[in-house]
Order: sequence, then structure tokens, then C-alpha cells
Amino acid sequence: MAGGWKKCLFLIGFSLICLKPVVSAKTAPQIPTIDQAYSKISNSITVEWATVPGATSYLLTAEDGDTVIETMVANSPGTVTGLKAATLYQITIRSISAAGRSQASPPKQAKTVLAAPILEVSSPSPDSILVQWEAVYMAIGFSVSIMQANGLGRIWKENTTNTSLTFSSLDAGTLYTIKAYAWNANGIPGDDSTCNQRTMACAPGRVMIQEDPPGHLSVAWSNVDLGDYYVAFVKSDDGWEVHCNTSTTQCSFLSECGFTYFISVFAYNKAGQSPLGDVFNYTTAPCCPSDINPVLVSSERVEMVWSPVRGAELYETKAVAGSNVVECNDTAPACTLSALECDTKYSITVYSFSEVRGINMSCRSRFITTGPCSPEIISISKDAFSMIHVHWRSTNDDATYTVTAQGEKGLYQCSSTGESCTLGDLPCGSVFSVTAVAETQAGWSLPSYSMPLETVPCCPTGMTVTQVTQSVINVSWAIGMAAQTYVTVLESHIGQSKCHTHQSHCLLGCITCGINYTVALKAISATGLTADCTYQSYSSNACCPLGVKLYRLGPNGIRIYWQASRGSANYSTDLYGSKGIFTCTPSAGLSFCDVTEIPCGDVYTVVVSPVAETGLKLTFCPKKIYSVTCSGSTLGMVIYRGKRNDTVSPR
Repeated sequence: MAGGWKKCLFLIGFSLICLKPVVSAKTAPQIPTIDQAYSKISNSITVEWATVPGATSYLLTAEDGDTVIETMVANSPGTVTGLKAATLYQITIRSISAAGRSQASPPKQAKTVLAAPILEVSSPSPDSILVQWEAVYMAIGFSVSIMQANGLGRIWKENTTNTSLTFSSLDAGTLYTIKAYAWNANGIPGDDSTCNQRTMACAPGRVMIQEDPPGHLSVAWSNVDLGDYYVAFVKSDDGWEVHCNTSTTQCSFLSECGFTYFISVFAYNKAGQSPLGDVFNYTTAPCCPSDINPVLVSSERVEMVWSPVRGAELYETKAVAGSNVVECNDTAPACTLSALECDTKYSITVYSFSEVRGINMSCRSRFITTGPCSPEIISISKDAFSMIHVHWRSTNDDATYTVTAQGEKGLYQCSSTGESCTLGDLPCGSVFSVTAVAETQAGWSLPSYSMPLETVPCCPTGMTVTQVTQSVINVSWAIGMAAQTYVTVLESHIGQSKCHTHQSHCLLGCITCGINYTVALKAISATGLTADCTYQSYSSNACCPLGVKLYRLGPNGIRIYWQASRGSANYSTDLYGSKGIFTCTPSAGLSFCDVTEIPCGDVYTVVVSPVAETGLKLTFCPKKIYSVTCSGSTLGMVIYRGKRNDTVSPR
């Protein structure tokens, strides 16, 4: 039989006696001589010696280099216990009398035998016994024997270097005695271990399972020789377990839908339980969904949702309306039936399915009517008064239609029982999505396919013109709603400059200084709708002067001279040096300016700039660098060092 593991332990004890030294003035006894020392048990060594006259007892000592064990004995032979297996010991003996004790005898070596193997035995089948043990220190082989515990029959004996052995061809239901010992390299056997183990009865066979009627399981099996009674165990896959104890070969159990039951049958006799035979399983039909919630998603689609049921591996959802049948198979407890006909009544059933038991056809149906059909927008038109007219087509009877134009600036609607309606007051710069829906007693239809509707972009506000350089201006504005790009046009009698950009500013080049221009701005949507927005006049600034030169006026004076540009303009002159900033403004119409009390021996950056009518000094005119030296002459020298960005050599 298949019994549990048994452990056979060989227990060894030891004793240790300590003696107090005896002090006597009498003569100590003679030193004994060891004849032989040997080990027959793994925890002891036996010593033999010649008797010493006058000795009343003897003290045996065993040392292995780590421990010392002493034992008091009355006469020879004596045994030292509590030793370690397979260990070499030095053995000495002292004789003891009333006069004291002798010196230790010359030592004699002896080695304890091997320890007994610790056995674990079991019966994996009715005709076999498995014997296992752990390795034994210093062992090179093992001897294992088995015989019937009653002494009848033959003895099987096997030698092995492994740590397990199986005896087969045994009698079922029989108690056996197992004996084992180890031996060392010299072939000396060690202690032995003994255990008993019974083999059993065979497991029942030809197990048959039926569910008749539904909800009742019947389990039957064949008769077993040597079996006194039977126990059938039924365990469901959720952990629930019941059993039946009977002397017959049949048991009945209650069952539920959607469960897999695992059935095992054991035979019992005086020897115990039979080995585990085959484990059978039986799966009942899957349960039907009971909380189906059909939700109408659209006029052409129904979404079915339910809780998972036991045993269902697949769900089949079927919608039937006359000859129109739509099916959906899924492993999830949900299904979407699509391609349904709008405004139609369907019978919808959800069946559960398992691979073992197939489909459960007892599940009940539910009914639902789809919503109205969606209208189709035919056209969207605009009239001269910015009114929007929407036209549609639909097959529904007695339906109300609602048209919705939805955009970022809001939602605009109109309704009608006919086939058109009008939308008004739509804001500029907006994109709308126009849809139509139908409503009947069954609910709302799906929205129609949307059609885009775009109004012209709103014009930007706050346009400003700023001159960046003598030939470049920057036109900027606030972004207009729905405008994706902008076109800026700068035009005069001498030509035109144009810029097309998606930003809120634009640089226009090739500008002629001192000319009057007209600035125009257009806003363009992503689809190309254009709004003509702004016209503004602009006069470009005066040109920067040319030929800027410096002349020395006495020891501390400088005259700055330039050639006036086209058109009349006022100018301002600035000299930047390490010892200060010097500024002069010439009289109107003059093209020079004098700076007095300017320190010599410094390098100056000189800028001559036109001054706008607003009094703003332009900052884009070129800068020049001059070196003003000091010398003995009252005239001195002014040396041109180049433009500001030029490299100026150190003095």
C-alpha cells in the first residue's frame, strides 16, 4: 500500500563520570596493561586488560584530539560510551585502590565503527517497498535486506553504493522487516537499522461517472480483491469536497452547473489504504447568464453585458428578427451585435458554452427594438443674409429631426418634422460640425454623418508697424480667430513688398527710407477662406547719413561731419568713450556738429542717427570707431579705427 514515510533512528547514549583525586600516603596500585581495544557499536569502544592486584576499580579514558571521555568500570572488559562514530581514539586505563590511582597505561588506538543509516521506507505500489537513507560518514557501501515480519518466506539482500533501493515482486498487504547497515573501506560493518513496512491493497479500477438526472452524480467502480470497504472522494474546482464511505461499489453525490468535479476511489483493508489510482474529472454543463443587460448603443448596434457564469468558456449571443440572424461569439461576458436593422424588434439570447459539455440550450431570450434610422444630410447652403439652410433625407415615419452645428464658440440648433431647417447668427472665425438626428418612441437615432461648416476668419486687431533697420520693418498684430496664415502687403509708388506667414508678425524687406507706404493685412483660414482686414498708411524713417568723419578743433574739440541722406531730417550725434558719453544736436539743415571739452588719448564710438518726428532716436545706423591722440601740436590727430564690429588694434 502507499503508506506515509517512516523514519528509523538509532539512538545512542553516553555517560561521563568525574572523579576527585585521592590523596594517600599509601603506595598507589600498579599500572595496568591493555591487551586489546575494539569497537562493535558506533558509540563505544570495549577494552580488555590483565587484573591488577589490590585494584578496586579502573578508569578508562578515550581521547580523539578534541574531546576526552572517561568511564569508571569494576573489572575487565570495560566499555567507554558516548563516542563519535567512525572516529579514531587513544585509549588509556588507570587502576584505582584505597591507596590512590596509578599512572595511565601506555595508549592503544581503536576506531569506532560506522553509524547506522537512518531509513525512510514507503510502499509506492502494492508489490514494492522503497528504502531511502542519507549518506553515512566514511561509508563506501550499504547492505539492505528484507523479509516478511512473520519470518516466513525468503530473505532478499542487496549491496549498493547508492542511498536508495527498491524491492519489487512483493506480496500485497504484507508486513515486511527491513534491515540495513554501512561498511567502511576495510569492509568492517557498522551499526544496523531496522524498520517495518506493509505493502496494500490495489486501487479500484473501471471507475464510471454519470450525471442522471442533472444535478446528481453517480460514481461506480469494480470490486477489489483484499478490499473490505471503499471511500469515494468528490472535490469541486472551488475547493468544496465530500466523500462517501461504503461497502458497495457505487456512491451518489449532488452536483451544480458549471463545476468540474475530481473523483478518486480508495480501497481499505486491515493493512490500510490502497495507493491512489486514476483521478477522474467530470464537468457539468455551464450555467446560463441571468443578469443580461441589453443596452441600445445605436440604431444598428446592441451591446449585451452580463456577469460571468461558472463553467462557461465561451458565450454565443444571437439576435433574431424573422430571417435576419446576427451572431456574436466571445470569451468575455459582453458582446456587441452590429449590422442590425434600424427600427426593428429582435429576440436576443445569450448561450453559455464549454468544450467538454457543449452549449447550454436552456438559456432564455429577451426582446429589444432598435432605434430610428439616421437621417442623411444632403446639402448645406448660405444665402445673402448669412443664413444657413440644412437639407436631409430619411426613411423614418413620424420622426422629429434636430440639426446641430457645434463648434468652439457654442452650439446652434434647429428642429423640424420635415426635411430642412435654418441656422442663423453664426459667429466669424468658427468651424462647425453639422449633424442631424431622428427621434421616435424607441429613442434616438445615431447622428448623421457630419458635414463641415466654416465661417470666414475674424480680422486681427492691434496692427503695429516698427522699423527694424533702414530697409526692414516689422508688422505685428493680435491673432484673429480661425486665421491660420496672414498676408501682409507694403505698397508705394515705387513698388510692393509682401510677406505670407503663420505667425503674428512679419518682416518686410527692401524698404526705401523716407517714403510713404500703404500697409494691408489679410487673414486666411486653413481651408483658404480670406478676410480683407486692415489698411494703414506708413512713412518709413529717414535714411542714415553717409560719410561720417571727425576733425580736431583745438586741443579739446571735435567736429563730426556727415552727408545728409535723401529727404529732410534732424540728426543726433553720440560719442562713447571710456571717460564719458558726449552728445550734440546740430541746428536744422546743418550736416555737422561740434563737441567741445572732449578728452584726448581715448577711443570713441561715433553714431550719427536721424531723429523721428516723435523725437525717437533711431538705433540702427552704423557705428564707427575713432582714436583721438594727444600730441605736442594743438591740432593733434584723429585716427579712424573702423566700424564698431571691426577689430581695433591696441595703441
